[in-house]
Order: sequence, then C-alpha cells, then structure tokens
Amino acid sequence: MISSFFSSSGALSKRLPHFIARDAQVEMAEAVADTIKSKQQLVVEAETGTGKTFAYLAPALLSFDKAVSPKIIISTGSKALQEQLFVKDLPLLVEAADFSGSVTLLKGRGNYLCNERLNRFMLESKHKDKALQIELVKIKNWSLSTKTGDIAEIDDLAEDAFIIPAITSSNDNCLGRECPSFDDCFIVKARKKAMESDLVVINHHLFFADLAVKETGFGELMPEAGVYIFDEAHQLPDIASVYFGESLSSRQLTELAKEIDFVYRTELREAKQMAKAAEQLRLTVLDFRLAFAMDKGTGSWRDKSRERVMQLHVQRLQQVMSFLTEVITDRLGKSEVLDHCFERLTQFTLLFKKLNSVNETGFSYWFDCTKQHFSLNITPLSVADRFQVECQKKEASWIFTSATLSVKGQFDHFTQLLGLQNSRCLQLNSPFDYAKQTLFVVPRLIPEPGTPGLADKLIEELAPVIRAGKGRCFFLCTSHAMMNQLAAGFRQVLTFPVLLQGEKSKQALLDEFVSHGNALLVATGSFWEGVDVRGQVLSCVIIDKIPFSSPDEPLLKARMEDAQLKGKDPFAEVQLPQAVITFKQGVGRLIRAEQDKGVLIVCDTRLVTRKYGNLFLNSLPCMPRTRSLDNAIAFLKNID
Repeated sequence: MISSFFSSSGALSKRLPHFIARDAQVEMAEAVADTIKSKQQLVVEAETGTGKTFAYLAPALLSFDKAVSPKIIISTGSKALQEQLFVKDLPLLVEAADFSGSVTLLKGRGNYLCNERLNRFMLESKHKDKALQIELVKIKNWSLSTKTGDIAEIDDLAEDAFIIPAITSSNDNCLGRECPSFDDCFIVKARKKAMESDLVVINHHLFFADLAVKETGFGELMPEAGVYIFDEAHQLPDIASVYFGESLSSRQLTELAKEIDFVYRTELREAKQMAKAAEQLRLTVLDFRLAFAMDKGTGSWRDKSRERVMQLHVQRLQQVMSFLTEVITDRLGKSEVLDHCFERLTQFTLLFKKLNSVNETGFSYWFDCTKQHFSLNITPLSVADRFQVECQKKEASWIFTSATLSVKGQFDHFTQLLGLQNSRCLQLNSPFDYAKQTLFVVPRLIPEPGTPGLADKLIEELAPVIRAGKGRCFFLCTSHAMMNQLAAGFRQVLTFPVLLQGEKSKQALLDEFVSHGNALLVATGSFWEGVDVRGQVLSCVIIDKIPFSSPDEPLLKARMEDAQLKGKDPFAEVQLPQAVITFKQGVGRLIRAEQDKGVLIVCDTRLVTRKYGNLFLNSLPCMPRTRSLDNAIAFLKNID
C-alpha cells in the first residue's frame, strides 16, 4: 500500500507532476507504517533530501481509522516547520491519501491574543507614546476580524516585539473561567478545536507543557493520541529538561506586582498599604537583579547562592513576599483578580523556597541574567526515566525523526537521553550526490579558536572566497561576539550586502538574503537549523569553529559533573556527541535540492589535528576534502 502510494503512478505523483520516488523515502514510510501498526517506537535519522515529512505523514494518514484508532499528534521543533506542515504539506497529503479526519494547528498560549489583556493595556497606555497607541489601535482592529487570534497574522509585528507579552497571556496571569472575556477567548477556542480534531500539529514546547498541566490536575491542552510523531527530534532532550524542571523569573514577580497595583488603582482604592507592598516587591526584585553584578550571562545558582551578599537578598525577597501575602490575605474575596494574584504569590513563595534548597542531587540549579531580568532554574540532569514513563502510560506508537540523531552511525546518545530502550533505529542516507555537488575545506592558514586577532584573520582569508562565490554565503558562528566582529569587518571590505542576525526578524533576513541574490548572512544559534534556502542563491556555508557548548553553560556543566561521578569521560559522553549533532545541523544548510552545488568551509584545524576530529568527519556525508582555499575559489567560480 505504501510503496504504491509513492510509486511513479501512485496517488502522490498525480498531485505532484515532478514527483520522483526515492528508495529511502519509501523505506522510511514502510517503517513508520509498521511502527503504527505494532504500536512500537521508531527512531529515524533521515538525511537532507530523503523527504522525511511525506514519509511520516503519508503512513499516518493512510493508517487512520476513526472507528478504531485514536488521534494523531505531530510535533515539530519550530513554529516555522509547524506552519509549513499545516499550510503546505498536510493539505496535499490529506487529498492524496483521501484522509477523512479533521486537522488543526495548535500553538502555545503566547501565540494567541488575549482580549482582556489587550483592553487593559490600552487603558494603561492611554497617555503614553503615540506610536504605541497607533500599534494598539491596529491590533484592536485586527482582533475584531480574526477567527484564530494567532498574532502571526498581524502584519509587520516582529517575533520578539516588546508589545507581545502585554497582549498575550501566560499560565501565571490567565484568569481562566473567571476572566470576563472567557467566552471569546482565542486560546480556549483553539484548544477546544484541537480536542475535537483527529490530527493535531503542535510543537515540542507545547507537548511538554501539556504534560506539565496534566501533572497539576488542571486538565489538558490537547487530546490523547494513538500516534505521536516528533520531527526535529534532536531537540527533545533539552526541551524536556526545561519542562520537567521549574523556573521563577523576575518578569513573573514584577508582573505580579503590576497586577496588584492595577487592582489598587481600579478596584480597591482604600488598599494603599497593599500597593506599597507591591511596589516594595518590584524594587526588591530590581535590587536582586543588581546583586548578580553582571551585564548578562548564566551560572550555577548552587554556587552563587552561597555568597553572603546573595544570601541577604534572598532573605530580603522572602520577607517582602511574606509581608505582601499578609496584606493581601485581609482583602481576599473582594476582587477576583486579587484572589488570582494571591494564588500566584503563594505558588512563587513556595517555588522560591525550593529553588534555594540547592543541595538536592540529580538536578542543576542555575541562573540566567539578561540586561534587565533574571531567572532561577532547577533542571533535572536526566529526563530518561520520566520520559519513558510517559511513553509507557499510553498505548501508542512513537516515531522520532530528524536529519541529525546519530553520532558516527550510532544512536546511543539520543536514545539514552530519552530512555528509549526498545526502539527500532533506522539510518537513511541522503540521495544527494555530495561527491559531485560539494567541496569540503578545512583551511590551512587559520589559527586555532581563541587565538587573538582571529576575526581579522578570518576576514582576510575568506573575503576572496566570498567574492568568488558572488556573495551567496552563510557564515555561521558559535558566539555573538564573533558574529558581530565578522559582520563589522566584512562590511568594510566587501561590496556585497552583509546581513546580520538580530537586525531584523529571522524570516525578514531570509527573505532579504534570497531577494538580494548576492548577500552574505552572518548569523549564530537559530540559523544553524530549520533554515531551507534552495538553489544557488546559497552556494557557500562557512562555520567559524566546532560548535562545542561552553563547559560553563549550567545544564551542560552539571551533566558533565554527573558523568564524572559515574566514572565516565564527561567530554566524550556529554560534550562531544552534542557538538557533532549541532555541527551536522549547520552543514545541512548547504545542499537542499538535487541541483544544488556548494562549498563547506570549517575554519577549525582541530578537525584534522585532534583525535576527536574524526568523529565529526565520519559523521558527515561523503564530500571531497581539501585544505586549500584556492580550490574553494575555483569550485565557486564554476557555479552558475
């Protein structure tokens, strides 16, 4: 059934005139179909070009029987892929597979407009910035016509726009059924539709948020399913760690103080002491942030909390929260909003106490500071047992897929992190001809990472390569500092457009990169994965160095310490496999289609001088290798 669906005369080829059946795609689709039928676990690494999206969607849709089968949940690692699946891929497959069920897209709470918070923010902002007023009126007008309330529909609203937290709700500030706008709530409508649908497209964050909500006994965000499919599954272990942990942020505390002050100004004008106590909380949280004595960064809360100065601030915050609790207790029952604030304050007080009990083993206690805010976090070092319990609770099929799950052909790193003990593992190679389509360069004359003046040397050596390729280049960095230095330097020596991550939204930068046709994009983090630029508009990918996470990153540091206590090699067991998977993601940006050609340059001589370099090299497709940048220039000049 599956092979005929993907055949040259099958249902798919009738809707895609240029469809070509790929052996690896059919093999994956058959494995997915078998897993769904047997209710087992399947882990599939499908390299770029396999067509994995169709390979898991088709068998999921074809196997669905409403009379006997529960629902299908498809989870992705990013909103971009989530929307691509729902808008582009699913409609085509639904038609080709003659799928009779209903399909819906469900995002996290923060993606939907909250009418109540919008109205309140408009009231609070009445006498503020005129530009803000214009933006709010635009959002209000949109809110009257939208059917979904998905803020992605709002034109020219950046993903990280300052206004978004003010017009959306969080678990903390949502009033639930007590909200005056509950009957018109977009998130309630979206979740109700998801509960009634046969196939729901979500993302990994929402999947784990749903588990967390079920644990508290407050119901569920999405339906139970018989088939769970995770695309971009390499992200799951770290996302699971966050959701199986707990966190308290200065934003939550200052937002709470703001809400209590709002109650004072609008409902309980006689409660002046309450307003003063709320203001005291806000000021104490600001002082707490300053006590970290750093501009931004992360670190061990276990270590930091032992400092005498920090202990004084912890005691002060505990006292202020305790006093505010006393003041609010006298006014319970007089305001629904205040009653809700009291519940949150109680929850935050207990959580703050837990975050300061830093001696429990098996967890990482860490802090994260931005310029204005901080968060305290407790994160489990392993989610394997916890995740496996969830898998065993449900009589369901579990499919995990990504282009990067293995390290040198082995899946142990991924399966052990999630506790997948009895899963079938399948590795499918890309159909692309890397031997003809690519050239891989580790330049000779580049100094090792950390060498003073490295950015200037990279600019000097690589500017001629970028010129030879007529721009059309991604320069992927492992730090913001290097990214900013390189962008500034290349803007001085190149005549091509030089785009820099952070100056515009991710999608706006990609659109500009493609429209220019000769640009250099210098980026970090988010551009290493989930970016699909096809054709020769991207002909060169340069990586500044092997993407080892900083050993000072709190969760990684804690996992490495834990490995050491167990008698394992922390570098080999924890840091190295993670770097290989990230590295493969970056490399995967280069070749996205059968006709693509391009050069991969990795400016890190450790790939050839260190023993562990072979682990990276052996995890890559079979690409011709050279140490000469002249060869790279010659290859790029031959690309149309």
